[in-house]
Amino acid sequence: MSMFKIFNVSGSAVSAQAQRLNVVASNLANADTVAGPDRSPYKARHVVFETTPMGDVGTAGVRVTNVKEDDTPGRRVHDPKHPQADAEGYVTYSNVNAVEEMVNMISASRSYQNNVEVMNTAKSLLLKTLQMGQGS
Repeated sequence: MSMFKIFNVSGSAVSAQAQRLNVVASNLANADTVAGPDRSPYKARHVVFETTPMGDVGTAGVRVTNVKEDDTPGRRVHDPKHPQADAEGYVTYSNVNAVEEMVNMISASRSYQNNVEVMNTAKSLLLKTLQMGQGS
């Protein structure tokens, strides 16, 4: 595998993890929202990744194939005085689990950082190779 393919592979992973971070941020921003007038609360979203070939045999990257909504029912809290309460006095909140989303955020952030580090290391190795070629 060419050293330059490393940038394609890591770049695809960085792009996918950036999209995952955006979805996690959206989920966290809507963690405590309630169902609107249509009675449908915000549903958590999750990124689906897929391995994708990068040209050479054996070289693969990653891409986002889908962003799925979580069909888990929203959290129902009994609060008859809330303006969005239903006839039984329950308010439906989003199904976002903030702890799970924080774990996803940390995981995506570390994956992003690791792939940036791979690209920086590859760049450093290529620069050292060029310097060795200039010295002779």
